[in-house]
Amino acid sequence: MDTAEEVDPPFTNSRCCSQCLEVQADICRVCRSEGTPDKPLYHPCVCTGSIKFIHQECLVQWLKHSRKEYCELCKHRFAFTPIYSPDMPSRLPVQDIFAGLVTSIGTAIRYWFHYTLVAFAWLGVVPLTACRIYKCLFTGSVSSLLTLPLDMLSTENLLADCLQGCFVVTCTLCAFISLVWLREQIVHGGAPQWLEQNLQQPPNAAAQPNEAPGAGNEAGENQPAPAPAVPPPEDVAAAEVPDVPADPVENAEGDNEEEDEAGAEDAAEGNNGGQDDMNWNALEWDRAAEELTWERMLGLDGSLVFLEHVFWVVSLNTLFILVFAFCPYHIGHFSVVGLGLEEYVQASHFEGLITTIVGYVLLAVTLIVCHGLAALLRFQRSRRLLGVCYIVVKVSLLVVVEIGVFPLICGWWLDICSLEMFDASLKDREVSFQSAPGTTMFLHWLVGMVYVFYFASFILLLREVLRPGVLWFLRNLNDPDFNPVQEMIHLPIYRHLRRFILSVVVFGSIVLLMLWLPIRIIKQVLPSFLPYNVMLYSDAPVSELSLELLLLQVVLPALLEQGHTRQWLKGLVRAWTVTAGYLLDLHSYLLGDQEEADNNGNQPANNNNNAQARNNNNNAAPAAGEGLHAAHQAILQQGGPVGFQPYHRPLRFPLRIVLLIVFMCVTLLLASLMCLTLPVFAGRWLMSFWTGSAKIHELYTAACGLYVCWLSIRAVTVLLAWMPQGRRVILLKVQEWTLMIIKTLIVALLLAGVIPLLLGLLFDLVIVAPLRVPLDQTPLFYPWQDWALGVLHAKIIAAITLMGPQWWLKTVIEQVYANGIRNIDLHFIIRKLAAPVMGVLLLSLCVPYSIAAGIIPVVGVTMEMQILVQRRIYPFLLMVVVLMGILSFQVRQFKRLYEHIKNDKYLVGQRLVNYERKAGKSSSASSASSP
Repeated sequence: MDTAEEVDPPFTNSRCCSQCLEVQADICRVCRSEGTPDKPLYHPCVCTGSIKFIHQECLVQWLKHSRKEYCELCKHRFAFTPIYSPDMPSRLPVQDIFAGLVTSIGTAIRYWFHYTLVAFAWLGVVPLTACRIYKCLFTGSVSSLLTLPLDMLSTENLLADCLQGCFVVTCTLCAFISLVWLREQIVHGGAPQWLEQNLQQPPNAAAQPNEAPGAGNEAGENQPAPAPAVPPPEDVAAAEVPDVPADPVENAEGDNEEEDEAGAEDAAEGNNGGQDDMNWNALEWDRAAEELTWERMLGLDGSLVFLEHVFWVVSLNTLFILVFAFCPYHIGHFSVVGLGLEEYVQASHFEGLITTIVGYVLLAVTLIVCHGLAALLRFQRSRRLLGVCYIVVKVSLLVVVEIGVFPLICGWWLDICSLEMFDASLKDREVSFQSAPGTTMFLHWLVGMVYVFYFASFILLLREVLRPGVLWFLRNLNDPDFNPVQEMIHLPIYRHLRRFILSVVVFGSIVLLMLWLPIRIIKQVLPSFLPYNVMLYSDAPVSELSLELLLLQVVLPALLEQGHTRQWLKGLVRAWTVTAGYLLDLHSYLLGDQEEADNNGNQPANNNNNAQARNNNNNAAPAAGEGLHAAHQAILQQGGPVGFQPYHRPLRFPLRIVLLIVFMCVTLLLASLMCLTLPVFAGRWLMSFWTGSAKIHELYTAACGLYVCWLSIRAVTVLLAWMPQGRRVILLKVQEWTLMIIKTLIVALLLAGVIPLLLGLLFDLVIVAPLRVPLDQTPLFYPWQDWALGVLHAKIIAAITLMGPQWWLKTVIEQVYANGIRNIDLHFIIRKLAAPVMGVLLLSLCVPYSIAAGIIPVVGVTMEMQILVQRRIYPFLLMVVVLMGILSFQVRQFKRLYEHIKNDKYLVGQRLVNYERKAGKSSSASSASSP
């Protein structure tokens, strides 16, 4: 390039003065050359000055390189006009259109055949094969194996077998992904010490006696389970530092080594084998050499390579069923039959699941025994492989216990403790379980999961308030070092069993304290308050499904999405903690006292000295307070992830801790009593003005009471925040909030009242009534139920709209959501959102009714025909609208095909279009010439 190119590089938004522009000629912004008759200059965008002009060839090259269609500086999109051959007719001949249409149809048929083959392979062959193989293996007869090829080709129960096969394939796929993920966890987090202990000892360790002590010291410093002078409590160790016991077989192996001449020869031969054993890793699985994309793997790229993938998926699925389902199930089945427990297992209604779990337990025990024998015989590869298999089985069982069994126990315990609240008995629950065991267990598991989730959320809130180190006995879920899978891998079984029993006791005690005991007190104090009315009759205007949808879609999100609720709860916890701290002189222990610790610099040192003095006496049993303090010091010494702040210990510290626990239990009991009575009582009182003495579902009363309580607390907090600002400011704020509340009520009436009602009524007329009500019966419409279902439909439509492409409804909804309640624009919402949506819904409801009730009787048809038109006009018009949409789509597709055919046959090039500031302005001389 010349000097001018170096001084003024391309694509710089420099602006020259008018004199310079008069002196210098127009040049291309890319190649810095002038325009010629063969290569004219264009000004395709808003940019001016030295970067105004460009050659079309330079712009095309830059667009290919940058993969953009607009200018990077002014963001103007470049435009090209097509140049067709001079002999192009004004309209394409019919034979050209027909040839292009035939080509497109052939391409569409080819793609249809290919995608049909893909869908048949992945949605038909794979699930059907999995289901038939699964049934064949679990039939347990030789004849089923012999007739397996014929069963594969059978056409009986195709749909049911495909659906069951999809479930089987999903389970095997999840198992495979879990195995791969567990492998990554073992590789990155390290295997347990008992698995790696022999491999960490070099074979020639006896030849290097000087290096062994140093290496042993370093290993001792890095081991997670060294025995301190006073060991920490077991719960702390379980929560913070995993301790792994040594393998007695391996210790005996290392202690009983004999080195004679024959043994030396064996050792010399075994050194190379030991090195091979150390280098060999059972976790290093071979991976596919070719990197596959989802399109290539599933066959969506148009190739037939996916047929090989289908074969491998079927093979791996069969292998997974055989290894992870067939073998454990039959091991458990033989064990159950041998122990005579078959009747009890069948009575549980989950014979297959329980038998498989028993098989996995026995398989784990067998792997432990085989691992010990392999370690005794010094079969390193077999020992490591058996150890990895045991880790897989162990983690699988622990996941089932943590995610399945524990929430299920919590859910059943919650149900049992709340039976009197709903006037039920254990006999009712037994009948429900016998009629639908799967549904009953799933509902109880779901309730238990919700309970565990909210309990964990409350613990996280407590950690934000309390001093770090107070909740040392509970695991911190926000700790970045907390990895439950690593704990499952490293910690022994008895530690997990002890933690499980402790968790059951803690969660069960809290349920007794906050549910069973308050219910007993309420029945004694207020006999007429309980039970809650949750039973509805079949002729009730509102179904339980509508109530549950209303609860899940309206009540709970409106309460949980409010940030003030969490702040209020956090403030209440802090106020209770401060009160309890000052009453019991435990303020430093609960909230910390950094100023006191800073002023008295010897306090932390004294605590450490006292802890060290207690650590020197191993045989002395510390008191409750001393043991608690020693646990904190143990956490500090072991470098656990949970922080610890020093605190001042008052006199009679254990007694104060006991009083603190009693005070906490009384507070939880009173809070539970208030939550069980106050919202329902307020809701019943408010609903009585509307329904009188009729019984109402307690969901309505509880929801109404919760909203009233929330609004009352919110109003009180706002007034308390306004009071220091003066009376005039309070009046202004009241006026602003009154106006905002009126606007919010109007918007809520339109968006949450009228629109869901119209939407639910339209859905009932279009789909529900034609499907459920015969022509000889009159349909009944319940506005309350239609509104409840319309709320769900409105939320689904709004969610789909926000996830879809950009159009006017999405833009309006995003704008309303961005403004919020404080900046609510009533005119904008009514004009842009409520009026158009309500207009469309009203037209959809009124136009068919006007045709059926106003025009059809005038024609003079029979009464039966009038009833038929009235009942079927709504779905008929829906079909007409759908057909019109399909025809419109096909017309647009035909126009695109027409342009494509014309461009393929007659398009010879494209010409860049200059940017014109005013419409109708003539183009420059450079654009008039041919490119």
